[in-house]
Amino acid sequence: MNELRDVLAHKGDRIWSVAPDATVFETLQLMAERDIGAVLVMSGGRTVGLFTERDYARQVILKGKASKDTPVREVMTSRVIYVTVDESLENCMALMTDKRVRHLPVLDGDRLVGVVSIGDVVKAVISEKQFLIEQLEKYITTG
Repeated sequence: MNELRDVLAHKGDRIWSVAPDATVFETLQLMAERDIGAVLVMSGGRTVGLFTERDYARQVILKGKASKDTPVREVMTSRVIYVTVDESLENCMALMTDKRVRHLPVLDGDRLVGVVSIGDVVKAVISEKQFLIEQLEKYITTG
């Protein structure tokens, strides 16, 4: 498993989204029900933003806004960083670290095919390294 394509095949390609006019409260309910830390904000089939737990903490709670009265478009991250399905896991980790983001929407051409989190990427990298270690141990003990 060395590409995002593999991670999405394992994770599934379900994409959770809300409309820009959804309230923060409705969006948080969806995130809690689905046990996810971010949701895409979509309008007319196009991604217009990403709303994360971090956005909630910094843009709603710390600014004293009411989640039931605030539309998600007012507090979402509108500059969304994307990757392609063929991106390496290492490049994704570097991008997430450099840009200080925890979620990356994944494109296959112009089509949105999923969202990966830092947890998904780290889990896949660890699995890949563990497999390599096991193969090296087998080589050493049988060679």
